[in-house]
Amino acid sequence: MTEKISADLFLDITSQVCPLTFVKTKLMVERMDAGQTLEVRLNAGEPLENVPRSLIELGHSILSVSPNDWMILTESTA
Repeated sequence: MTEKISADLFLDITSQVCPLTFVKTKLMVERMDAGQTLEVRLNAGEPLENVPRSLIELGHSILSVSPNDWMILTESTA
């Protein structure tokens, strides 16, 4: 059984479209302390593909991606 990770912060960007989905996520991640986790709820398709990839390119860890829930869980490394 997989343990569910509890996020420190939550961001719902389902009303946003690219590139604002990444911009809003990036701004939130920049305000996080090292080790904090952020749950991001976003739309399927382009946002679910691009936001995790862009966060990884910036050096952040993606703890999980749930395509069924349209959610990613990321951890700040800064």
